[in-house]
Amino acid sequence: MVNIEIIGLIAAAFTTSSFLPQVIKIWKTKQTKDISTTMYIAMLIGTGFWLYYGLIIGSLAIIAANVVSGFLVLFVLLFKFIYKTD
Repeated sequence: MVNIEIIGLIAAAFTTSSFLPQVIKIWKTKQTKDISTTMYIAMLIGTGFWLYYGLIIGSLAIIAANVVSGFLVLFVLLFKFIYKTD
């Protein structure tokens, strides 16, 4: 039987890495005009709650995914304000 946490880690790797193309694009172009601030703030709040939940239940997959996702979302938000063009 497959350890359920391995399935969670695989899912976490895919969902967390989905932020990378946006982060790389912002890093290269220095443009964030078309990025929704509201969406990323909501995502950061949700990520924080998922992290808290992961800590409560002791799930490595949930904790790892949300720590990494949180940093990627923070990166997008920081650069949204640094490269403010709208």
